[in-house]
Amino acid sequence: MTVTSSDIHGTKYQVALDQLEWRPAAYAIVIQNDKILLTRQHGVFHLPGGGVEFGEMPDEAVVREAREETGAVIANPKLVGCISGFFTWYDGKKDTHVQSILLYYHCDFVGGELSTDGFMDDEKEIGEMPEWVALKDLDTITAGSTIDWRRVVKDLVKQFNK
Repeated sequence: MTVTSSDIHGTKYQVALDQLEWRPAAYAIVIQNDKILLTRQHGVFHLPGGGVEFGEMPDEAVVREAREETGAVIANPKLVGCISGFFTWYDGKKDTHVQSILLYYHCDFVGGELSTDGFMDDEKEIGEMPEWVALKDLDTITAGSTIDWRRVVKDLVKQFNK
């Protein structure tokens, strides 16, 4: 049996189940003053977040990841969305095929200064300064993911406006 995976460029791969890695991930949706906190790599935008480590709870992971990737201190993560899928990424040596469950948390901004100080080595090579982006500009930015996280953000904003 195989599944279809795609990479950031839209290339499709037929992947045998024994080639898949499992990756739960948690992402922060932090909104303040009609702006959303985003990271940027290779000129495209991402929600702050990433892989949940073994022994770590997802709501702890999202707080840790946001701090590492943005310098922001966040709190009170509330699960607002969950999407699963298959993606492939190339680390410079080989393709890695992943089955992922992406957990999206609405979080409160508590403080901190935006910085790149918490970047891991690979993030230092490709990461750019995080920034607050106007919610009205969501449709004009390029989302850097095989799953378009902007729809989760838009659904959350709609709930605010009810």
